[in-house]
Amino acid sequence: MLEAIGAQHDPPIGLDDIRVIRHSFNTGEELGLRGPEDLTEDKVREYTRFQGISPRQFPVEPERYWVVLVADGKRRSRLWGVFENHGEIAAERTADARFFDLRRSDLLTPLVNRLVVEWDTPRVWHRRAASAAGMPVLEIADRDHVPFPGFDKVLLTFHELGEMVSDRRYDDWRVALSQVQGIYLITDSSNGKQYVGKADGAERILQRWRSYAQDGHGGNHALKELAKISIGAGGGKTDHARHFRFSILRVFGPSTSPSEVNDAESHYKRALMTQEFGLNRN
Repeated sequence: MLEAIGAQHDPPIGLDDIRVIRHSFNTGEELGLRGPEDLTEDKVREYTRFQGISPRQFPVEPERYWVVLVADGKRRSRLWGVFENHGEIAAERTADARFFDLRRSDLLTPLVNRLVVEWDTPRVWHRRAASAAGMPVLEIADRDHVPFPGFDKVLLTFHELGEMVSDRRYDDWRVALSQVQGIYLITDSSNGKQYVGKADGAERILQRWRSYAQDGHGGNHALKELAKISIGAGGGKTDHARHFRFSILRVFGPSTSPSEVNDAESHYKRALMTQEFGLNRN
């Protein structure tokens, strides 16, 4: 498959130009990939570009294209994407690490998240493309459509929220959430604290939630503070948002007045005591 697709590239890309890398999740590794929510381009690039100094750990002159797979249960590994290696950044080298200039490549783009192969030796996390030829292809298919469960059953992790606002599998969700105003709840699963928010006027729930998916805080003061703490601890701007769970408390039609939505928001803040014990600042 790599050979066939590479041959169509201009200029052609041969197996000798490709290294295949398999990442797996490690919840105890602060700077690693701890879960699906870390599979952003920035985090995967940062994690992949760091390599050990020893040639026994990684080639001295690695190939031009790095095909990145992610463990997907047992021996299954799913294609995340491809980086083009523009060489080591010599100024960043340390006594035990090298850092490479990796840039996203469109090679294999039609197969991203669709191609699943069997990685036969989990302890070996990278290999030449030619030696990967024996790995069987288990699946090439679109990921399953996700039906909208109804407003009262919406419950999304931060990672799922990101998929919901962009992945075509969630088309039904985006149609439904783009039609209604509403009161929503964000729960921090790391401590149980809650935030009650609203989408009113011309804004709909989908539009409001897109902002959370983009930066992890949506401009809310308390959530921005949590994001800043994450940055100070060496994380990213959305690092703490991995703990957030999104649900809907009440929906309103598009013609409902802002005052009615405001009254409902105030009611839920009082009922859940999110100003006294949660994440609402007003």
